[in-house]
Amino acid sequence: MATSIQNINLIDLSSRNPKIKYGCARDLLAIAKGSPSELYPHIDHFVELLDSENSILRWTAIDVIGLLSKVDEEGKVDKLMGKLSGLLNTGNMITANHAIAALTDIAVSKPEFQNKITAELLKVEHYDYDTDECRNIALGKVILALGSYSDQLEDKKTVVEFVRRQTENTRNATRKKAEQFLRKVGKGK
Repeated sequence: MATSIQNINLIDLSSRNPKIKYGCARDLLAIAKGSPSELYPHIDHFVELLDSENSILRWTAIDVIGLLSKVDEEGKVDKLMGKLSGLLNTGNMITANHAIAALTDIAVSKPEFQNKITAELLKVEHYDYDTDECRNIALGKVILALGSYSDQLEDKKTVVEFVRRQTENTRNATRKKAEQFLRKVGKGK
């Protein structure tokens, strides 16, 4: 049986039982991916969770909000752009990676925000994370994000310059992502 919002009690996200709490979070993510319009009426609940002290619930909220952008006819996600962009510079790679994914979902579903989102994603190169390796991992996520809408980029030159710099990245996986991106857009080394 497919997961449905009718089978979920959002109050379970506050359960002291981790199995219930995180099972509910997992189910809500599945609904957001498969039937975002079913979950959209509850978006305000996820907006509140952006400030949760529980990292997993905060990450779930970030992911869900990005996924709900596909059906955001009321513009609620639009008002969260600053908050989501700010999560790129918290020093925490996992939070940044979730924000990168959410911003990518928004850029794809709301092309009018692509320039703003692209500018924010490019700033990751200059942010401090727990380690340089964490920043390098985040940079790899940014490259993948930009690749998901590279055919629609208005300022390809700036993006290509950013990606070219990553071909010298100390993380092998990030270097490879940069090289693949450049091949895809026809701007190899």
